[in-house]
Amino acid sequence: MTELPFFVYGTLRPGEYNHDRFLLGRTAREEPARLAGALLYDGPGYPYAVPGEGVVAGDLVTAAPGAYAELLGVLDRVELPAGYERADREVVRVRDGATVGAWVWFAAPGTRHGPLIRGGDWRARPGPRTS
Repeated sequence: MTELPFFVYGTLRPGEYNHDRFLLGRTAREEPARLAGALLYDGPGYPYAVPGEGVVAGDLVTAAPGAYAELLGVLDRVELPAGYERADREVVRVRDGATVGAWVWFAAPGTRHGPLIRGGDWRARPGPRTS
């Protein structure tokens, strides 16, 4: 399996409440990125990305050396039962505009979600914060 980096856009982003719980010590690099062709919706304490005409802000996470399989397993155990499915997509790294293949967790078909997060940035959403 190709070791793709991970695109995270909600509670797994640096500074958000699940980052340290699941990613701390398992990553080599975390850098801002954008996912085109997706919309971001609010969920029950976390967002859902769905394919659509928009851009989602997030971070491109590269696993630490030797931690890839463990990190992929952890993220799948967190995301899949919460109504997501994993897909490989191209994201754009902000620092240099490079297009990079990455794993992205999208809302599975039929997953109920809340309102659209305008602008596609979980951190810029209106309302109370849990992080």
